[in-house]
Amino acid sequence: MNTIKMEKDYLLHKWLNNEATLEELEQLKNNPEYASYLKIASASVGFEIPKMDSKANFEAISNKIKPVRQLQKTNIFSVVLKIAAVFAVLLAGYYYISTLDTSVKTEIAQTETFSLPDNSEVMLNAGSQISYNKKNWAKSRELTLDGEAYFKVTKGNKFSVKTGEGTVSVLGTQFNIFARDGLFVVACYEGLVSVAFNDTLLKVPAGSKVQVENGKLVINEATENLSPDWLAKESSFENAPLSLVLKEVERQYPIKVALEDIDSEKRFTGSFTHENLDLALKAICEPLQLNYNINKNGAVSIHAKNSK
Repeated sequence: MNTIKMEKDYLLHKWLNNEATLEELEQLKNNPEYASYLKIASASVGFEIPKMDSKANFEAISNKIKPVRQLQKTNIFSVVLKIAAVFAVLLAGYYYISTLDTSVKTEIAQTETFSLPDNSEVMLNAGSQISYNKKNWAKSRELTLDGEAYFKVTKGNKFSVKTGEGTVSVLGTQFNIFARDGLFVVACYEGLVSVAFNDTLLKVPAGSKVQVENGKLVINEATENLSPDWLAKESSFENAPLSLVLKEVERQYPIKVALEDIDSEKRFTGSFTHENLDLALKAICEPLQLNYNINKNGAVSIHAKNSK
């Protein structure tokens, strides 16, 4: 039985490959399954074997495969260096900020009261500025002043106030300094102060004041005041240039003053209030035989009485 099947398969194989002889073909036709073979053969004639492009297939597969990243080993030494660099930058920034001076500044008609690191008290007049270094304060109680300030100094090591006109040094006392435009006035209200200017050193006791103008001592006398007039909202002058007095008016009021055909070096002795502009101008102009006009825009013009 198996032998007969094998012969049929063999004849079928030869027929499909066009290798069967006429006798083998006749023998195959006598087989009842021959008709089925013919149908299968005719249906498969249209089949085409797909072409195989190995190069294109390889590229397509390669593009779909994601590259595998190699894990880098952590360099501990590099990480430590980076952290150290960050800390170095932070420390440098902190050191730079800590060495900067602290400044307190007042604007027009503004006063400021504040305490220094040793609890010394400072009252700063309008249009003035003080600078000092907090970090080094315990070693050097030193500050710079541009303008006017009243000090209540706690006892301790040397306390110095540097200005463009001179330097005032104390150990613990109360005093006032005015230093603007060549005028340097120091008044002592408690204790003893040392005033240095142009290679000159003066000791000023409580109840006394000195006035230096352009490096020359012009007043050294007693004062009856127990504190500076500006703390009571007044500015006082003794034989001061009119130009300097009017600049002080501009620091206490939001105005600009112009002199018309008047000598700006006229001398003024007296005071003016910080609370009423009209009264302040009268206090200055009447003793000097001057008139003034206040314009709507805040400008003030001052002229001689006989000129207008």
